[in-house]
Amino acid sequence: MAHFLLLLLIASFFSPGYAHIKPTDQASTSLLISQNGLDFLKDLLINEAISSMIPLQLPKIEKSANIPVLGSVYMVLSNITIYRIDVSSSYVKPGDAGISIMASGTTCNLSMNWYYSYSTWIMPVKISDNGGASVQVEGMEVGLTLGLENQEGSLKLLLKHCGCYVKDISIKLDGGASWLYQGMIDAFEGKIESAVENAITKKLEEGISRLDSFLQSLPKFLPVDDKASLNVTFVNDPLLTKSSIGFEINGLFVERKMTLVSNNHHKNLQSLVFCADSSKMLGIALDEAVFNSASALYYNAKFMQWIVEKIPDQSLLNTAGWRFIVPQLYKKYPNDDMNLNISLSSPPIIEISDGKADGIIYSDLIIDVLETGKVIPVACISLVIHASGSVRIEGNNLAGNMRLDNFAMSLKWSNIGSLRMYLIQPVMWTIIQTVFLPYANAHLREGLPLPIIHGFTLRNAEIIFSNSKLTICSNVTYAKALDLSL
Repeated sequence: MAHFLLLLLIASFFSPGYAHIKPTDQASTSLLISQNGLDFLKDLLINEAISSMIPLQLPKIEKSANIPVLGSVYMVLSNITIYRIDVSSSYVKPGDAGISIMASGTTCNLSMNWYYSYSTWIMPVKISDNGGASVQVEGMEVGLTLGLENQEGSLKLLLKHCGCYVKDISIKLDGGASWLYQGMIDAFEGKIESAVENAITKKLEEGISRLDSFLQSLPKFLPVDDKASLNVTFVNDPLLTKSSIGFEINGLFVERKMTLVSNNHHKNLQSLVFCADSSKMLGIALDEAVFNSASALYYNAKFMQWIVEKIPDQSLLNTAGWRFIVPQLYKKYPNDDMNLNISLSSPPIIEISDGKADGIIYSDLIIDVLETGKVIPVACISLVIHASGSVRIEGNNLAGNMRLDNFAMSLKWSNIGSLRMYLIQPVMWTIIQTVFLPYANAHLREGLPLPIIHGFTLRNAEIIFSNSKLTICSNVTYAKALDLSL
């Protein structure tokens, strides 16, 4: 039960959150669970509910009667235990009234002890007997209807209806003179049916209550590293259709030290997730704003700057390697070592269109000469790099790789006079290909976390690029990782 509803939440690794910011007025990530996904979760729900419910102990049942002239009869059923439940058919159906989950044609097996005593004024002797019994419950139906709503950026779970109905029951006594008391025990059928119905209903209600508390306590921000977190606060109420459940979350990357100001009146996204393959269980749509928020965050954290001291062609980090490219550099600083101080002049821009993802990177490259323990900046070249990217799923992360399409360059300033940029261009191409892109791709390979509950893993995922949006359509597998028994 708990794990089924957890995936309805579908909001990821959920380790303790640190970051909080003021939400934007629009969701940037949409998630959709298809009917196939709901069926998968429903089967998981049933298995988890049964395994956490049994053995289920029922209260003792007593019955006594005074028979005129003859005397009094006392009977008790104790140690009543449901030890097996089998479900023959089930369904889950979302709709305007909520999420309906029904298990029908269910059978369950019980064991119990019975005790019988009879006393009469005719004989001063008390007659008693005892033994065991097995009970078969047939045609049991169990159903519940759940509501989901957004409450302060978290999901609130509402139990709208919960019930259990037993259609038929048979009791078989063992031990003692069981054949003699079978008819009397059959009189307990109604009470056993009620006890089974009440026990299962109460167990479900308790589980839903605990799960609601758990959902309310989940963090709204997922740490990515020591600088960033992913804002997974919910935006708007979940959207329930006849065959799917859709969610919207903020989805932007935020600094881990900022503070949340709650505001849940957000605009709707123009549409939720669309997967051409309706057999996929889960769809996740990421607006390009998600990637640009990560870009801006790391830029503002001054993460996108570094000093290059080693490159594949190490000769380019000595003025001798520039002797015929920038003669005045070698003339002024003969045979001196150099480094390259690379920094971005603005956050990279990510653009997603049909079938592709592109990036525009604005960078400044400062050439430093190392002379007698001093770092001497000699020139700065501005670069505008156009790159295209590919993405893939690594576990539950969205990893990527980018390649150079083209670049433009200009001299921003120089302390060694004018430079012949057409001579420098091949050097810049080499530096971008062998230094800049490998550095960027090393970070992109680590990937960004997708909002998937810990314990679930994407399987056979497809990635679709459309206008300003990246969509992932996938099936999921499950490996038990949380203990949220009913």
